[in-house]
Amino acid sequence: MFAVIKTGGKQYKVAKDDVIRVERLDAEAGASLELGEVLMVGDEKSQTVGEPFISGASVAATVLEQTRADKIIVFKKKRRKKYRRKNGHRQHLTVLRIDDILTGGKKKAAAQKADKKAEAKAPEADDKKPAAKKADETKTQAKKPATKKKAPAKKADTKKAPEKKAAAKKPAARKPAAKKKAPAKKPAAKKE
Repeated sequence: MFAVIKTGGKQYKVAKDDVIRVERLDAEAGASLELGEVLMVGDEKSQTVGEPFISGASVAATVLEQTRADKIIVFKKKRRKKYRRKNGHRQHLTVLRIDDILTGGKKKAAAQKADKKAEAKAPEADDKKPAAKKADETKTQAKKPATKKKAPAKKADTKKAPEKKAAAKKPAARKPAAKKKAPAKKPAAKKE
C-alpha cells in the first residue's frame, strides 16, 4: 500500500517503513507524528484520489532526526556592471520513518495506547506522595527566605581614551615655476 502526502509545500510518495527527508517539522527525535494531508492512497489493484485531500486518511510517522541538507551556493552576477553576490544556504530537514498508512479515520493502535497510558499516569503521580510529604515540601518552600540576586560587579573602565586624530597635513606650497632665460647672445664674430 502507498500514499501520496503533502508536507512543506512538496508531495511525497510513501509506503510503510520508508525513510524520507522533508522540510523541517517542529518535533524532537523519537516523537510520533500524524500527517493528515493525504492526496492519494492505493495499492497495485486500486487507487483513491482526494479532492484535494482524502477525508479520514492519515500517515503515521516517527521522527528519526533533525538535520540539514548539503550547502548550495547562490551566485548572482550582472556582466559588465560590477555586480556579483555570493551566498551559501543549508536547508533544515526532518528525517521521518513511515510507520503506517491509515484510512477511514483509524488511529494507529500504538498511538492510542500511548495516549491512554499518558492519561492514566498523570493523576497517579500526584497520588503516590503521602499527604505528610506534600505538607513538608510546602513548609520548606515557605521557610526559605527570598534570596536577592547580586548585581554583577562593575568592571573597571578598560576603554582607552580616544586618540586624537592626526592633524590634517596641508599640501606643500608649490614652488614658483622657473623663469625661462632668454637665449644668450653670441658675441659677433670679429671681421678682419
